[in-house]
Amino acid sequence: MSIIWEKSNPPLSSWDFNKLLPRIQEISQQFQITSLNRQIEACSNILNQKRFIDVAIFGQFKAGKSSFLNCLIGKDVLPVGVIPVTTAITRLQYGEKERVIIHYYDGNAEEVPLERIEEYTSESRNPANRKNVEIVDVELPCLEDFSGLRLVDTPGLGSIFKYHRETSANWLPEAGTAIVAISADRPLSENDLALIGDLREHTPRVVLLLTKVDLLNDEQQQEVIRFFQETLRKELDIELEVFPFSTRLNADKWKEKLRLELFSKISFNWEKEYRKILRHKMTSLLKNCLSYLEIAWQSSRQDEKDREALRQLILDDKVNFRAMEKEITWIARENSEQTRTLISQRLERLEEAPLKKKLTEKLKQELPTWQGNLWRLTRRYEEWLAENMREEMTRISQTEHRHFFGTLQKAHAGLSRSLDIFRSLLANNVEKVLGLKLAEAEWKIEITPPAQPDIKISRTYDYHLDLVWFLIPMFIFRPLFEKHFLRMIPGEVFVNLSRLAAQWEDRINKAIEAMKKQALNYVREEIATIESLLSQVQGRSEEIKAIIQELSEQLKNLAS
Repeated sequence: MSIIWEKSNPPLSSWDFNKLLPRIQEISQQFQITSLNRQIEACSNILNQKRFIDVAIFGQFKAGKSSFLNCLIGKDVLPVGVIPVTTAITRLQYGEKERVIIHYYDGNAEEVPLERIEEYTSESRNPANRKNVEIVDVELPCLEDFSGLRLVDTPGLGSIFKYHRETSANWLPEAGTAIVAISADRPLSENDLALIGDLREHTPRVVLLLTKVDLLNDEQQQEVIRFFQETLRKELDIELEVFPFSTRLNADKWKEKLRLELFSKISFNWEKEYRKILRHKMTSLLKNCLSYLEIAWQSSRQDEKDREALRQLILDDKVNFRAMEKEITWIARENSEQTRTLISQRLERLEEAPLKKKLTEKLKQELPTWQGNLWRLTRRYEEWLAENMREEMTRISQTEHRHFFGTLQKAHAGLSRSLDIFRSLLANNVEKVLGLKLAEAEWKIEITPPAQPDIKISRTYDYHLDLVWFLIPMFIFRPLFEKHFLRMIPGEVFVNLSRLAAQWEDRINKAIEAMKKQALNYVREEIATIESLLSQVQGRSEEIKAIIQELSEQLKNLAS
């Protein structure tokens, strides 16, 4: 089935949104409600582009998101691998010819061949997004059936993987339709439920994609789907569609089901879906704006002395930036100091002795096959050692990395608890003093993933003994040199495991520092917003009341 959406989409009757969003932005700037900035930006992006509905794929790392999209479009465009791969948001859309456009944070853009996309979107070729790629847009003729839609691949979230602005956590407000990928080889987690809850705030359509169902028989598939639905009803009081999928078994059957029951429906009703998405996001934005304005209105009705009393009651000793800064800094520092110890202990306990033995036995087997003088033997040994050490350090990073994140997870949990308590205290104070409920504000802790391991091989000899190879009779001294090579292995293993631990320590501690800055910025912005609403409203009671009435009417219009 071919579903073609012409590039010249039908005109949208969006005059109300075009007027409402600038008005909310004006009000937000007027009263310094900085907490609404990200929602305003997302609504503006959707309102202005009007060409696409973004169908974004979210989920924990290794849930099979990139593999799913490659299978869906019938072309291996997105990189996949055994470790978290995607490092930048990638958007796939229909185009008359293959085209890849890289957008950078500095505002520049360049077009590159499709075969080079991995250099910009994969963790291995662009670790921690060092190239500062904001968005990668891919145009493909094979996506003609999806015209009017834009498929968005996001980096895996995981319990600790949340990246900077371009990555998954901050992409939530942009989603038009959200597909949450969950692998069949693990249960529905608390992180999945939190992600689904967040997405429900931003988009009217969220569906679940049960990937890797080839691991289950038909009965097990139905059992897992029932478990998902029961958990969603119990925990979130919602029901969502669940689409099974496998890239290995019956892929065409699963693709056709998705086309008919999801993508076709969105395409056929493009304008209706577009307005539903925009209405959903604008409604959420309006509600949050009204909550803050209610605080300003209550404050404006007090005289200066009473307003100061209100400020002190709401921003009491427990809701204090200096106190929060102290606590957040302490959490970050305490966990950072333990990072190296945790990683080193893990490597020493599980990897050092087995790796020494493994490399020693392997070298014993290979040494007899090496031919040549001392110079050639030494070069061959150094190449062998570098190659095997790189292979082993990479293996350890891939298989053990989840065990290195202890301090990162503890820091994340500690900061999350602190910010939840801060938010709860602030909201309780607002409700107690003003009788108002403060709308839940967004905050996401962003984490940069650790880079790939780097290897260092020591010189085989402290002096250039191999340069006088012609003076050394190998048939006499070769056994001594072979013993020397074998004796070097334990030291090389120790050095490179230490280097690996140091690299991961550096990356993890940088991530903890980034989390600390994000948490402090959140606290600073929330306090600044409340301060502004409590201190800059004298004599503006009627003005604020009129704005509240104006926005309340708009909220009713959106609901009708």
